[in-house]
Amino acid sequence: MRVPQFMVGFGPTVFSRTRGETEYGVKAVPLGGYIRIIGMIPPAEENESKRATRMRSFIAEVRGAALDDVRPGDEGRVFWAKPWWQRVIVMFAGPFHNLVLAVVFFTVVLVGFGVPGTTTTIASVPECVLPATSSATTCPDDAALSPAAAAGLRAGDTIVAIDGRPVSQVPDAAQDDRATGWQQVQDAIRVSTGTPIVLTVDRDVDGDTQRLDLTVTPIANTIRVDRDGDGEADGTQTVGYIGVSAAQTYVRQPVTAVPGYIGDVLVRSVDRLIEIPERIPQLFRAAFLGEERDPNGPIGVVGVSRISGEVFAFEDFTTTEKVSFFFQLLASVNLVLFLFNLLPIYPLDGGHVAGALYEKARSVVARLRGRPDPGPFDIARLMPVAYVVAGLFVALSGLLLIADVVNPVTLQ
Repeated sequence: MRVPQFMVGFGPTVFSRTRGETEYGVKAVPLGGYIRIIGMIPPAEENESKRATRMRSFIAEVRGAALDDVRPGDEGRVFWAKPWWQRVIVMFAGPFHNLVLAVVFFTVVLVGFGVPGTTTTIASVPECVLPATSSATTCPDDAALSPAAAAGLRAGDTIVAIDGRPVSQVPDAAQDDRATGWQQVQDAIRVSTGTPIVLTVDRDVDGDTQRLDLTVTPIANTIRVDRDGDGEADGTQTVGYIGVSAAQTYVRQPVTAVPGYIGDVLVRSVDRLIEIPERIPQLFRAAFLGEERDPNGPIGVVGVSRISGEVFAFEDFTTTEKVSFFFQLLASVNLVLFLFNLLPIYPLDGGHVAGALYEKARSVVARLRGRPDPGPFDIARLMPVAYVVAGLFVALSGLLLIADVVNPVTLQ
């Protein structure tokens, strides 16, 4: 197939240079890029109706513009004349490139940096117990001490045993069959409401490690639970609570963990893409009616940039966490582009793939029925659909831009 243009960006050309038969260049708007292949739309069929209508005139103009690139001698190098499987390979190559980049970036994150894993080291100990509905930022005079504070637990203590039984020091992100320490701690606390338990901790005191036995009595706490496993809280449960949070560390993963991780991300990404239409009304209300923005809803380029800036400006994040976030962001963007471009909607790559597959299926059915091959699928007839899709995409992009500016999603 002949490719007259290979461009980075869109709009007016800033710089270009021709090598062979292809013009390589940079456009003014650096959002994506494109290649131009000649003959993307086939000539009109012989039996096509000649009756003049506005839609047929529009399709004829599009077809004519596509055929203007075809020069004498190009007949065998036009897109539509190639076998269906070659067209599928060409149109799948772009999204597949995004998938390869996503795999590379996720591998860098998992193997090079690791994923956050919860340790048995205590990150914080609240001074008092406040109800979930409280908006207080300091402890009132009549507030009760948290069980952990009353027992003398401190941030930085590492829990090494519970009632004399050793606690695993394996973070919960480790890819092995050993029990993870924080899960052991949580399980022991949750089933001990009103019953004293002894936590053995290692504490750093002026550079020396001291081992202490501290007795703590968990109090009752009502939490939301997901009983049917659909990811949504649908019930409550009363468990023990002492008031500590665990510190996290990054745990590097083996290469064998990459396929499963990417598979999970793919499933979640597909679910999020499917949910976009039903989230648009809330996005509209957040943009124009002042409704609180859904933190799990879609965000645009401005929103992604804002959150990225907050991450890199947040002093409590280490350099490792910031760089890991950067690679995760690149991986996620490429994964979404892979899925989005494979949607079977023209003018997306998936629309061309679907057209080629439909053409092959139509040819097989004709052969089985003893009929002649109907020839290439006339994708020009889908141009009205292409313009509708492009219009919807522009409208959604504009809505996301407005919402990200006037009612942004932030780390807070």
